[in-house]
Amino acid sequence: MNFTKTDFNTYSVITSNVEKLDSSNSAELKAEFVLINQSSINNVILDLSHTKYCDSSGLSAVLIGNRLCKDSSGKLVINGLQANVEKLINISQLDKVFIISADLEAAKNLI
Repeated sequence: MNFTKTDFNTYSVITSNVEKLDSSNSAELKAEFVLINQSSINNVILDLSHTKYCDSSGLSAVLIGNRLCKDSSGKLVINGLQANVEKLINISQLDKVFIISADLEAAKNLI
């Protein structure tokens, strides 16, 4: 399984188990976001600590998750960014769009 979902009372955590978030698995991540949104959970923490590479389709999936959370008055918090993924997010200026935390505890506090 490429992504693991853990549900809590007010949020869900999606843990990426892939080294590369790209076109081969981004549709699965989008589906996870949609399923969570349909189950009326508005807040999601996306743990990318195992992901060392992300391409445009991976970023697109994360943007969809962010939009779904915002549209339902919730938040998407990303944590565990590896250097290459963080660099891509900064270059894309998505660091101004995403809520990014250093670790899971900090992400929980942001929700």
